[in-house]
Amino acid sequence: MTSPKISLGSINMTADDPEALAKFWAGVTGNEISGGGDSYYLAPTTPDDFALFFQPAAQPRAQAQVAHMDLTVPWGSRTQEVQRVIELGAEYKWDVLEEFEHVQWTTLADPEGNLFCIAEHPPVN
Repeated sequence: MTSPKISLGSINMTADDPEALAKFWAGVTGNEISGGGDSYYLAPTTPDDFALFFQPAAQPRAQAQVAHMDLTVPWGSRTQEVQRVIELGAEYKWDVLEEFEHVQWTTLADPEGNLFCIAEHPPVN
């Protein structure tokens, strides 16, 4: 029996301002925005990439965020990428730099307060 290959197709998010949030995430990922009206889609740029979909929020934001994205960058580039994303409108929250040997990350919030991390993993010796 062969195991199925499952991959991430899209992350779907509700937003108070779907257009503005799509523009922010397009700047972060480099994906192009398509759609319009009240929903926006950021198509993947490579076969291994993922898409993002933004639609209007139908109810108030939950008090606790149940999931968040961990974005990975090459070792040594986390600080530069964090600064770039802050310049796009993200808010710095905190760093986790010495707690784990296999990863360092910075936690940020997008313009609507959704938490996400930018992580880097040291090279394997």
